Amino acid sequence: MTELTLSDIDRDDAIAERLDALHGTSRATFLRRAVLGSTALLAATAAPAEAALGARDEAILNYALTLEYVQDSFYSEVERLGTLSGPLAEQARIVGAHERAHVKALRGVLGARAVKRPRFDFRGATEDAERFRKTAVAFEDLAVAAYKGQAPLIQNRAYLVSALAIHSVEARHAAWIRRLAGSAPAAEAFDEPRSKRSTLAVVEDTNFVVQTRSRRKPKFTG
Repeated sequence: MTELTLSDIDRDDAIAERLDALHGTSRATFLRRAVLGSTALLAATAAPAEAALGARDEAILNYALTLEYVQDSFYSEVERLGTLSGPLAEQARIVGAHERAHVKALRGVLGARAVKRPRFDFRGATEDAERFRKTAVAFEDLAVAAYKGQAPLIQNRAYLVSALAIHSVEARHAAWIRRLAGSAPAAEAFDEPRSKRSTLAVVEDTNFVVQTRSRRKPKFTG
């Protein structure tokens, strides 16, 4: 099957014109040739290196990076352990690759200002299919609400474009794992955003982020 590019679906050049206005002709051309959903496309939509990264945007991007670290490590660990099979294993493999791409893109924008990856102990959530499913639903719903809460606060439009590119993918992840969990992919007509404080409180309550390495298996991915 041939991979789909933006130029394949943008027959009237409406999207290309918008990209040109946001990123310039050469950047828009690259975007049109990039494979949709690929790491290259995500990296291309990231803000240019010369774009000013203010204190507020830096804090928001590092907050997003922290959430992506959690998801990246969670999916990477369950893949490494080989816990899952069938549709769940496929979901973890594909979503894990997406989360790793998100981490790479955010770290690329932040550079030396990127926060370090924490250490994690998922406390059995990566070792059992049912616990994985419940945890993945919670993580994906949390990520969608968190991005929604921060998007209006981003000051630089280039970074907003990148954040929204990730947000829409996280929403698809949430719908996918909800369907596999037997829940309605979209329970309501409208979704509520979640504040940074409440999101980090949820992450802290999981006790997945740890300060020291544990002797229990599996080994940490972070």
